[in-house]
Amino acid sequence: MPTTANAPRKILVTSALPYANGSIHLGHLLEYIQTDIWVRFQKSRGNACHYVCADDAHGTAIMLRAEMEGITSEQLIERVSKEHQADFARFGVAFDNYHSTHSEENRIHSERIYTALRDAGHIATRDIEQMYDPVKGLFLADRFIKGTCPKCKTPDQYGDNCEACGATYTPAELIDPVSAISGATPEVRSSTHYFFKLPDFAEFLKGWVHPGHVQPQIANKLQEWFESGLNEWDISRDAPYFGFEIPDAPGKYFYVWLDAPIGYLASFQNLCDREGIDFDSYWKKDSEAEIYHFIGKDIVYFHALFWPAMLEGAGLRTPSGVNCHGFVTVNGAKMSKSRGTFIKAETYAEYLNPEYLRYYFAAKLTSGVDDLDLNLEDFAYRVNADLVGKVVNIASRCAGFIKKLGDGKLADSCAEPELVARFVAAGEAIADDYEAREFGRAMRKIMELADEANTYIADKEPWVLAKQQGREQEVLDICSVGIDLFRQLMVYLAPVVPKMARDAQAFLNLDSLDWQSRHAALNGHVINKFKPLMTRIERDKIDQMIEASKEDLAEEKKLKETAKGPLADNPIADEIGFDDFTKVDLRIVRIAKAEYVEGADKLLKLTLDLGGETRTVFSGIRSAYAPEALEGHLTVMVANLAPRKMRFGVSEGMVLAAGDGNGIYLLEPHSGAEPGQRVT
Repeated sequence: MPTTANAPRKILVTSALPYANGSIHLGHLLEYIQTDIWVRFQKSRGNACHYVCADDAHGTAIMLRAEMEGITSEQLIERVSKEHQADFARFGVAFDNYHSTHSEENRIHSERIYTALRDAGHIATRDIEQMYDPVKGLFLADRFIKGTCPKCKTPDQYGDNCEACGATYTPAELIDPVSAISGATPEVRSSTHYFFKLPDFAEFLKGWVHPGHVQPQIANKLQEWFESGLNEWDISRDAPYFGFEIPDAPGKYFYVWLDAPIGYLASFQNLCDREGIDFDSYWKKDSEAEIYHFIGKDIVYFHALFWPAMLEGAGLRTPSGVNCHGFVTVNGAKMSKSRGTFIKAETYAEYLNPEYLRYYFAAKLTSGVDDLDLNLEDFAYRVNADLVGKVVNIASRCAGFIKKLGDGKLADSCAEPELVARFVAAGEAIADDYEAREFGRAMRKIMELADEANTYIADKEPWVLAKQQGREQEVLDICSVGIDLFRQLMVYLAPVVPKMARDAQAFLNLDSLDWQSRHAALNGHVINKFKPLMTRIERDKIDQMIEASKEDLAEEKKLKETAKGPLADNPIADEIGFDDFTKVDLRIVRIAKAEYVEGADKLLKLTLDLGGETRTVFSGIRSAYAPEALEGHLTVMVANLAPRKMRFGVSEGMVLAAGDGNGIYLLEPHSGAEPGQRVT
């Protein structure tokens, strides 16, 4: 990517489309904040940069959820779209256009791309054996089938791709599949499907990957896929399905992943039609515009193989870059609803300033694909130390003296021109870091400048000089330099903390804080009264957010209860004494093996590892869990329960589970637990 340009660059930027079937949470926000920072930086530099996105609104999941809520799919996606856009607005994510894949623009572009691929011979049809849920009476979309990966044999994988090895496959290739909707064993039925002939583009993709279109780590992963061979991609689904019907194929619909990336084109088309932008000048084959996709590493196969191949086959240009990021962990662990670290965007914003999170993500983001940990202790410390203790502190120290001694007017000349010039010059290296998505490195450089500004003020001690008669001009000169240095810092931080930057701009009484504005001298400039720009993070607010996130989980469970309510049929049992309770020996166990029990509709046979000892337990959880989905997972068992002889064998204990009107849930200990540990 170029770092500077005399003429403005034409740039189109997208983030992956959030699925219109759930709330935005902190894991999602990493991507949109990362993208928004990069876009704001480009706009600050004067480039013509457009940021578009949309809700991914098709698929069986949408259809089933709408059915469950008693509304139409269209009503569901309209409501969720409003919720998503409200969440993004809270966090300062400023799309130039936010659209939906369930739009006329997307239908037109999807049909055009498909027809171009078909006419060029890149679409094949053949009959396949397809999974059918006999309980729900529909063909199962692959995300609603679980089983063991046919490539690496990892259990509990979805029907389109393996999260462990990244392989893609058809649902029929899964080992021991089950319906994730009803738990029933799917029936195999024959159906004609449509395939995108990805192998036709193998040589093109090998050439496309290496000129820097993806990060080195991603290029290495793609090379593994090239070596193992590319497969044709099933792009059709059978009715009933919420999506677009395939041209000249009644009852066949585009698979959601076919029209989802085309949603980038559709959203941009919608923006172009509204604002008079030339769509073709961005997407035609010889376009000089730049197009960048920001995505998570879990969907790289679709964006770095299928997507450029589809565009190439349809005669359109391919992306300039596909930028992948890692996942978000909280306090070193996967986000957890039970621990309150699975935090929704709305819940966070109720307790904490969204710009805290924007800054913390920026301070830890690199151009790589490593996971990012939101350590809540470090989060509070870094925001308080950097934004409040360093940056805002400069303005708060100096503003009062400017108001008192200069009536709000800065000194007519700069007392430290070399110092200010050094801050201005530092902007080029910081710009290079922003351009390269090395946000963490940029933040370190900005905070080094903030340290230097604070050291300058501390060494000059204007608060001491102000008490000495006749030194008023000296105090005004020092504090005027301080305000100018603060201005430089806010120019550099504006892409990260836009609201704080707007408030700083109002305080500074400036028309702009764009990148070029830092060159303008502030000699004799009048500023406004200083108001606090950011307050410290209070630990109790973090604690309240965590508790509220646990409450969110409780509310979700309430919504899942039947109208009658599970407690109505399950009153609390008679009380027992504490001495009786202490006799129960609860142990952490690993499920080494899980099997169906022939002749039993409700039981699974579990082989449990207690850490050097194994037990066999029969458990009535068959309706909730497929055996292969349990193997390797930790749970809790009553280890000193007397063996019970059953028709199917001897059960040597009991695993603990909770149930409501919607299902059964095994207890899961924290991730650091080990088999054999006693639960106290």
